[in-house]
Amino acid sequence: MTSSSFRNWMRARRYALPEALGGRLPAPGPDDAAALCNRLHQRGVAATAGYFQSASDTPDTIVQSYRALLATGACSGVSVKAPPLGFDPGHLRAIAEAADSAGAMLMLDAHGPGDAEATIAATEALLADFPQTGCVLPARWRRSPDDADRLRDTSARLRIVKGEWADPVGDPDDGEAAYLALIERLAGRAAPVAVATHDPALAARALDRLIAAGTPCELEQLRGLPRRRTMAAARTRGVPVRLYIPFGPGWWPYAIDKALARPHLPLWWLRDRLGLSDR
Repeated sequence: MTSSSFRNWMRARRYALPEALGGRLPAPGPDDAAALCNRLHQRGVAATAGYFQSASDTPDTIVQSYRALLATGACSGVSVKAPPLGFDPGHLRAIAEAADSAGAMLMLDAHGPGDAEATIAATEALLADFPQTGCVLPARWRRSPDDADRLRDTSARLRIVKGEWADPVGDPDDGEAAYLALIERLAGRAAPVAVATHDPALAARALDRLIAAGTPCELEQLRGLPRRRTMAAARTRGVPVRLYIPFGPGWWPYAIDKALARPHLPLWWLRDRLGLSDR
């Protein structure tokens, strides 16, 4: 075997591993998510649950999973990936109705930039009947400032993230500055803004700006990532914390893939536990 073919073989094994290993782990279902949401509620932490689908899931399967979770009344929010639902208004409305009946908010997750316009449009369509609807704005996308302006004066709840998918035109030179510029654009709005970052210094600066402008805000964290220092920054400011709870058959393959792509994660965990600065 040549060195080139060996590298290709290793690369193929690397990308096949998350699905092969993740498929053998027990997938967290609606009952598991509900139980965790209840435990978090007892600790004063809100929860939003998001379904991670498998390749075999149909839109009906996804809708039924959300309905089952919301019927428990355990979570105060759900986060939905609209592309696997084909952006179908009927499927999105079915989840929105279940969330409304449960007194929970509905967020539409961000996907690639190619799905951004359809996601924003779906959010706007739902807002008329479901004012608790919201969506995610990635700071690394050049279109996000315009999307922020578009939604600023609506009731839409907005979650600000750094962004998983690159902008096809090119990422900003300074991702932190782009994040804070997006926060600045939304400071002063009446509807809530969620600061979703695991960077303690960035979280503190973003929350301080929103608090100063009188904008209702919260810190949102992804379960499984270090969050001790960011949660401390929120609590010293009297800002509520929300945890994003993944469930569904696609979660373990996704999580394993991201862990393999982040070899620095153990060191990140250690620094977080010791309260050490990243700078």
